[in-house]
Amino acid sequence: MSNLNRRRFLTMTATGAATAALSACSSTRESAQPVYPPAPPAPRFTLDPGFGDPHLMYAAMSDEGHEIPAVPFERIDPRYYRQLVPNTTGEPSGTVVVDTSSHFLYLVGNHDQAIRYGVGLGREGFEWAGRGVIEWKQKWPRWFPPNEMIDRQPELEKYRAQQIPGTNEWLGGMEPGVSNPLGARALYIFQDGKDTLFRLHGSPEWASIGKSVSSGCVRLMHQDIVDLYDRVPDGTPIVVIGGSIPPGGLPQTEIVPAEVAQSQI
Repeated sequence: MSNLNRRRFLTMTATGAATAALSACSSTRESAQPVYPPAPPAPRFTLDPGFGDPHLMYAAMSDEGHEIPAVPFERIDPRYYRQLVPNTTGEPSGTVVVDTSSHFLYLVGNHDQAIRYGVGLGREGFEWAGRGVIEWKQKWPRWFPPNEMIDRQPELEKYRAQQIPGTNEWLGGMEPGVSNPLGARALYIFQDGKDTLFRLHGSPEWASIGKSVSSGCVRLMHQDIVDLYDRVPDGTPIVVIGGSIPPGGLPQTEIVPAEVAQSQI
């Protein structure tokens, strides 16, 4: 299938289509100018008593009928633990910022503060950078690997998706669960009204946090993506930068998306 047809196949034109289709992590270069929407109301950081204590933040938890195991956080660099930090991004309240050079994700709040999460990122050749919007979110999504990925990894054939003729419903894919590559939550990034096929999502692979090993998307530990999901509404602006945050914050001009191949988690 050509890249153009693949993009048409994957583009979501309505919420119904978005819900069933494409919980995949792919990116393509976009030439259109991104839209800079007004930021939603600044999130008020309600921090539970266990915030900052990794024993509590990364403990086992039950969620939506799924049992999320505890994270062996002692084996992760403490700088990647969820924590409250000064807002050094220069972005306004309510913005999500992914600093790919440091493997950090920031949710900017009030009073010059931000919640920072450690993330895993795509390896070289699969990165995406730019400004966009978190258009919609999903709990415990199904995973639909694209045909290109299945062709590379035939063992994924059993997850190939098929559209029900005349509908926006799909068959196939991987059932939701803690081992699903999209994990407990997925946040879908759009740019200029188009799906980038780039996601923020949970992952069972806690060892990938702080590394660049996936094929394109931004991975968070299950417990962290659940926390982030509950803090950001649809329409939240997001910026993914391909370098470190400069003194004084990020420029407000367009960040050109990186040249990428069709890719998946």
